[in-house]
Amino acid sequence: WCRLRFAFACLSCFAALAIAVAAGAFTGLDQWAVAHVMPGGRFTGGEPSLLDALIPLAGTHWSSVWSVLVNVVTLPASLLVALAIVAWRSRVLAALLVAAVAVEALCKEVLTRPELHHGARHVVAFDDSFPSGHTLRAVIVAGAIASPWATAWAVGAIALLQLAGWHTPTDVAGGLLLGASALLARGRAARALRGRRLARGRAR
Repeated sequence: WCRLRFAFACLSCFAALAIAVAAGAFTGLDQWAVAHVMPGGRFTGGEPSLLDALIPLAGTHWSSVWSVLVNVVTLPASLLVALAIVAWRSRVLAALLVAAVAVEALCKEVLTRPELHHGARHVVAFDDSFPSGHTLRAVIVAGAIASPWATAWAVGAIALLQLAGWHTPTDVAGGLLLGASALLARGRAARALRGRRLARGRAR
């Protein structure tokens, strides 16, 4: 129950952060990051399409060292690759990953933050980029594998998302909270699934 309470706490913090981002409470922080903490940022494109989200490496570019690094290092956190890795380790966690991605998609559909700019250019891709799906999937993949190497990879991948200009600090924070809530809920969800299976077995 302790882990479940932490999961609800993470979800509550995620919801509060989402509201704050939409209200513009952290626009100054995100704007500062665009100007100072995204040396690899390439802010000429628009919002990624659904196809880009589903197909690994679709819609990516390879025009700089930063883009090559982020494309390669974050590949295990792309949607289909992450789902395959997590399902290999735990079907329950794979179901929680799908639920977290559904929350991500809903947020990106209904939540729009105040405009962020790179110089005089409006960075359209950041309008609906909360939360970071790559971050939440990196957290869940690392939790599924549960090794120091996986944790180190997740930390590096999340840092690159920021440095390469894929996501703002609040996007990353939202992804961390959503991914952590899925990991913390895993034990309770697994026990509930086992309970249903036992109940079906007795009914038969």
